[in-house]
Amino acid sequence: MPYQTAMTDPLLDHARRYADAHVDPTGVAATPVAGMVILRETAPTMLQFAISKPLMALVLQGSKRVTMGNRSFDFGAGESLLITTDVPTVSQVTTASKVLPYYSMVLELDPAVISDLVDQIGQVPFEADQPVRVDRTETEIADAALRLVRLFDRPAALAVLGEQLRRELHYWLLSGRHGGAIRALGVTDSHAQRIARAVALLRDHYAEPVRVEALAAAAGMSLSAFHVHFRGITSVTPLQFQKQLRLIEARRRMLAQGEAISDAAYSVGYESVPHFTREYGRMFGQPPARDVRQARADRIERSRYTSFQENR
Repeated sequence: MPYQTAMTDPLLDHARRYADAHVDPTGVAATPVAGMVILRETAPTMLQFAISKPLMALVLQGSKRVTMGNRSFDFGAGESLLITTDVPTVSQVTTASKVLPYYSMVLELDPAVISDLVDQIGQVPFEADQPVRVDRTETEIADAALRLVRLFDRPAALAVLGEQLRRELHYWLLSGRHGGAIRALGVTDSHAQRIARAVALLRDHYAEPVRVEALAAAAGMSLSAFHVHFRGITSVTPLQFQKQLRLIEARRRMLAQGEAISDAAYSVGYESVPHFTREYGRMFGQPPARDVRQARADRIERSRYTSFQENR
């Protein structure tokens, strides 16, 4: 899919100024809006593994690749990524430089807001498949995002108008071309909501042995129906989902908290370090020690550049 290198509009200008002033060493600029961050990278990144929650990402400059299962999506400025359920993804910023950094605005979708809007909007064509989508950013969404980012440094105005604009973003998503894919998040007792209950249980107890029967009960489904709908919605089995949660959390602990490989393995529920090392290598492409060294070196380089920019 073709895309531009950068958006030449006020949204990029405002997001860039805010991100450059607030970005942390990991490339994330937290915002005062619940569930919204701005990402900035000054060079192509390593592969980044996550089990993403439902979200929308507006790319403002640069480009990125996201892979889910055997499908890859390449997208850039003027395009948006939409993830409508908890799915394992592998992502990588592919176009970024110190002169033209990668910038994107990311908003986690709020099921409560969507549910309330669904009640008001009424019927929307339902599309349960394709949990990851890429398309041109719709004008109404970019406009609402611009009005919101303009308030980041105006706390009094943000306190009054911020939630209204966050809700407006959800409205335009729900009423736009992919509204049917988002609608399931707000439909009471839909398959998406039932599986979300099981996913929440897995996220809360990822380090513990979890019986699939308990997950099916949380979803209010028979065991056979649960297996079908869980894989259909998340693209993996419940045990694969739990394994990826464990490995991603172990990697975070080693990187962010400096935990030893064995401590990280045991803390996320593994009983054997060799078993953990084998599965880690399969998921991340190299053994834990080598992967952590490489990731730390990458972070140090980004941190040095951030300090250089701040001291200019």
